[in-house]
Amino acid sequence: MSGALEGIIVLDLTHLVAGPFCAMVLGDLGADVIKIEKPGGASERSLEPFVNGVSAFHLTLNRNKRSVTLDLKDEKDRAAFLKMAAKADVVLENFRPGVMEKLGLGWETLSAANPRLVFARLSGFGQTGRNSRKAGYDLVMQALSGLMAATGFPGSPPLRSAASVSDMTGALSCAVGILAALLARGRTGRGQVVDVALLDSLVAAMASISLLYFATGKNPSPIGNRDTSTYPYDSFPAKDGTVVFGTSGDASWRTLARVMGRPELADDPRYRHIADRLARQDELAALVGEWTRGRTCAEICAQLDEAGISCAPVLTTAQMARDAHLAEDRQMFPTVPAPGGGEFTVTGPHIKLSGTPASIRTPAPEAGADSAAVFAEYGVKDD
Repeated sequence: MSGALEGIIVLDLTHLVAGPFCAMVLGDLGADVIKIEKPGGASERSLEPFVNGVSAFHLTLNRNKRSVTLDLKDEKDRAAFLKMAAKADVVLENFRPGVMEKLGLGWETLSAANPRLVFARLSGFGQTGRNSRKAGYDLVMQALSGLMAATGFPGSPPLRSAASVSDMTGALSCAVGILAALLARGRTGRGQVVDVALLDSLVAAMASISLLYFATGKNPSPIGNRDTSTYPYDSFPAKDGTVVFGTSGDASWRTLARVMGRPELADDPRYRHIADRLARQDELAALVGEWTRGRTCAEICAQLDEAGISCAPVLTTAQMARDAHLAEDRQMFPTVPAPGGGEFTVTGPHIKLSGTPASIRTPAPEAGADSAAVFAEYGVKDD
């Protein structure tokens, strides 16, 4: 069965994490992604850890791609790239703003070669604005978005999220922008520039936090695993680990009190409404903790699941990778051929389409492995 983006050609000029992840999503959905790498390979090929001498980042992020090596500082190689761009649907790049223009490959040049081209530009700060030319990594974006200042427990120093969240939100935002531009091209016949900033994307994802400031003028501060809008919504100690669950309003609080065997708490004037419970979070945390400490995570979740309250044990990555719902039912951890033989587990496609499902068709290629074949397709001399 063909993918949803079958027939869409993407020239992937990206490196490191966010850009390759964006291109990988398009490839999983069926696009023909041609990774244009500098001689020697893209930067993510050097990132730890390694599997038989090959970067796990490369094995994970560059599946479903063909690799061509071109030196875009070389006149002949630039001409070859432009010849390919004239037939492509998307050019995706994540250089610092201004680099493509210095190479003579800015929007005016690309659109002149191919008016239908979608030129997707993913950067730290965006193509416009006073900070646009600054370098920007995920750590910097987490700091500038307000995420670090709001993450952690009360009194703790600013804390980075373990996941590279701005890379992932930026990559997915860019993929959405590309798909929207392709859809618009179907109506207008013309391409356009997609300008996505990692910082903008993370700020957008922070809307549920920043709305507190915009609504009340209060600066969000670290609150651990709690929430500013309701309580109980927290992590609690269990016999064999930590469990999390949350109530969304007075009705679910009444349900939780019943499950705990303390139905009288629901009518206690100290805890009856959301505002009351938010004002007495520490008291409630202690009361709920008395109930959870005597039970295992599985026992707690069994009771709460039956009652319709969202809950889960806190899993390590190893436990998450063995979770039957993810690994078996959702097929989130497929394997690809590993360098030197055997298999390597990757995080699989997370967008599920019923008619044109995403898939992993080819493993990550060696740098330049497809140069000869691709150049022949595009009428480029392989010299």
